[in-house]
Amino acid sequence: MSHPEPCPAARTPDVYLLFAHEPYYPGTGTGEINTTVVAADTLLHPHVEQPDGIRIHELLTQGRRPGEIIPLATLTHELNGGADWPTVGDWERVTTDLVQLVQTQMCDALSLGLPKIARALICTGPHNQVRTFHAALGEPIIYGPDDRARVLDEVNRLLTSIATQQPLWPGEGLLPPAASARPAT
Repeated sequence: MSHPEPCPAARTPDVYLLFAHEPYYPGTGTGEINTTVVAADTLLHPHVEQPDGIRIHELLTQGRRPGEIIPLATLTHELNGGADWPTVGDWERVTTDLVQLVQTQMCDALSLGLPKIARALICTGPHNQVRTFHAALGEPIIYGPDDRARVLDEVNRLLTSIATQQPLWPGEGLLPPAASARPAT
């Protein structure tokens, strides 16, 4: 007797990917952009490395809360500290493609110039710490999960103020999500 495959966790709509990247300046007189938030469905864009984008989309949207912002570092944490990325896809290529989509206005994004500590916090796992040294005091300063949560709360406030006016557009000609692409059983 064959057993049915377990049903995957439900796909959550309206999830966002937050990732850091090489800084760029969108125009003269503008500040540095070093982190970006895109709608999860942007990973389904045909100009994103595929099937990697579809696989990352599946990981990003399974069992999340609507409106949740998931840092790329959180996915890395969930993937055995990054050891399992090769089974999912080339996150570096995918994020490079996403930045290119944003820069060519082929999708909407929240482009941010996060300060160094805030950027470092979103680049670490959810339970990690960022340590700096305060030279004047001669002692270390430790930033942890609560500080990371405050950074994500601030990004969420910015995103909410934009998305309430109009949701982030993931682009045109999107590929079907992995769950939709599976054959019916």
